[in-house]
Amino acid sequence: MALAALLPILVILALMLGARWAAGPAGLAGLAVALPVALLGFGWDAAGLPGVAAEAGFTALTILWIVFPALMLHEAQMAGGGTATIRAAIARLSDDPRIMALLVAWFFALFAEGAAGFGTPVALAAPILVALGFPPARAVALALVGHAVGVSFGAVGTPVAAQVALTGLDPLALSAATAGLHAAIGWTMALAVHRLASAQGGVAGPAWALAAGFAFLLPATLIAVFVGPELPTLGGALLGGVGFALWVRGRGAAGGPGAREVLGAALPYLLLLALILATRLIAPLGEALRGVTLAWSLPGGFAGSVQPLYHPGTMLLLGLLLAAALRRTPPAVLAGAAGRAAARLPSVLLALVAMLALARLMVHAGLIEALAEGASLALGGAWPALAPAAGALGTFVTGSATASNILLTEFQRATAETLGLSVPLMLAGQGVGAAIGNIICPHNIVAGAATVGLVGRQASEVLRATLPAALLYAALAGALLLALA
Repeated sequence: MALAALLPILVILALMLGARWAAGPAGLAGLAVALPVALLGFGWDAAGLPGVAAEAGFTALTILWIVFPALMLHEAQMAGGGTATIRAAIARLSDDPRIMALLVAWFFALFAEGAAGFGTPVALAAPILVALGFPPARAVALALVGHAVGVSFGAVGTPVAAQVALTGLDPLALSAATAGLHAAIGWTMALAVHRLASAQGGVAGPAWALAAGFAFLLPATLIAVFVGPELPTLGGALLGGVGFALWVRGRGAAGGPGAREVLGAALPYLLLLALILATRLIAPLGEALRGVTLAWSLPGGFAGSVQPLYHPGTMLLLGLLLAAALRRTPPAVLAGAAGRAAARLPSVLLALVAMLALARLMVHAGLIEALAEGASLALGGAWPALAPAAGALGTFVTGSATASNILLTEFQRATAETLGLSVPLMLAGQGVGAAIGNIICPHNIVAGAATVGLVGRQASEVLRATLPAALLYAALAGALLLALA
């Protein structure tokens, strides 16, 4: 049964990596394979198809609510010269593409992940990288790889909070175990950013990547161990990023924009981060915004909900509009940006719905559970080596580290108890794997690619760039878990 459940994923990988199909057609092909497997092999009731379609469509719209304002922000910044100013400011810090990539794809993307998560880091970082001269596909791959280490504690610790809610474990124990695994191997992702950026030239050696990795991982780990799961990514990126920027300052081009000009260009991002921090860290405000919820449910366990005022897309749009008001941007500029952004959405919507329909079908029909159970039964005591891969698989099919943790945490805990393994350690392996799965999840790639105008086969280029890093990280995490277990 596990092999049958794996078939749709293998089809997607073969079509996107081998045949270089676009994500939309590949997702539809995977769905075409998964449907008979679910109906005939798993006895799933076809009456659930409307529920699967409803969940897929609803989730796609919530993702588009991030993509659309991110695209609109990008178009407005391009039209107003903001991206050119930011590019010049980063070049003043360093004109080496490898250092630029570490500043934007590592520290900036990690900061955005810690504050908001749910697609925001790639939506913000990838367009800036394009403005700095990186090809669009490589820019998306850099942003995906660069933010992955922080996903375990993204959106102010949401993925770990989900595990704590499910298991009742001590948050400090779980956050310390998760951060410990990342601290041991997270530097490899900084090296991956450096390697991906090297195609653009530059002379900065791997030592710069190791320094960037250390600058983030040290404070993030300390915060996770002594404070808890809410702020490791946010605090580690802020403290490490400031230190790294001070270290490289003045190594770039002479001249460049002044401080006032840079602040003006960065105003939408600064306002966005201020809004996110305020809504995430000021408890009464966050509770009030989360109190407005749009929810629905259908018979058979199908449901969806969104908190529109708390959603990262709302923060993106509000940051853009506030910046436009403060800078007195003409309404025609915003209207033009909105029109250009909207024109990109139909092809993105098709790919998102196809991938999400496959994901929800696999969850409801039991395919993902069969994959995890088959792996644990076949491996027995060697299960720790593949526990992170299971977490990555959960993210691959759901598109969210939080969803992967919700889906597989109870299974990982039961497996750990059956095999006599440390439950916090195995759940940490789940969380680390779920984080790395973000960089290969097809609809995450589609959403990120949309923010820089990539369509069709170009999205497969992103997956070809991110897959080696994901496989390496999952393997290293598995080997570490096996040694500790």
